[in-house]
Amino acid sequence: MAIFTADERECLRDELVAAAQSDPNLCGAAHTGSAAASRLDRWSDIDLAFCVKPKASHQQVVDEWTGRLYGCGAIAHVDVMRGSTLFRVFLLRNTLQVDLAFWSAQEFGAIGPNFRLIFTRDGMEPKPPGSAPQPSSAALIGMAWLYALHVRSSLARGRSLQAEYMLSGMRNHVFELACLRCGVTAPQGRGLDDLPASERETAAGCVPRSLESSELKRAFQNTTQMLVREIAHAGGELDGRLGGVLRELAE
Repeated sequence: MAIFTADERECLRDELVAAAQSDPNLCGAAHTGSAAASRLDRWSDIDLAFCVKPKASHQQVVDEWTGRLYGCGAIAHVDVMRGSTLFRVFLLRNTLQVDLAFWSAQEFGAIGPNFRLIFTRDGMEPKPPGSAPQPSSAALIGMAWLYALHVRSSLARGRSLQAEYMLSGMRNHVFELACLRCGVTAPQGRGLDDLPASERETAAGCVPRSLESSELKRAFQNTTQMLVREIAHAGGELDGRLGGVLRELAE
């Protein structure tokens, strides 16, 4: 299987930017992701944000750009919505990922540090920079203890694969809590490797080394201990109510 090269990626990026600049239905565009933060490496993908003109057909613009990407070698795409903004994520035959975000003129602008404007026209001004939305610690805690219940029942039933699946869900939410506390990127665990060494070591102890029951239980206990610590850090009434129950749950 052919893997994209950095030169191929940058050549396609240049083509897409040129196409955006000549698209009469766009009034702005920006680099997002690693290109906007000057952190490109061998495995970076392409992230572009497009501002659709108020009088243009949003669906027509999306359809035209979808056709363009399939003409560039896309073999599949998936849609992700963030509020009213569509992120259409393409997979190319050479395994390059291309993310195109289609913003309305009212919403177009930076929601985090990774935003570098390419152009605007027709008097369009991007919104002032805002903060990227952070996950709610209360929601993460709630999902973590919910998964924990299913880890316990799966282990009790001898269903090791299901137990690991549930443990993964629990662990991911606990890891996001740790990222929030340490001030690194929380969504999708993107900041995990930026945690202090002691935190990374604690997180590593939550990963089972096999599907043996004893190993799953060890990882479950460590993940529960980490969750209890994060609940204590979050404070509030949940600390007193949940801590003891969760410890008993993992024993």
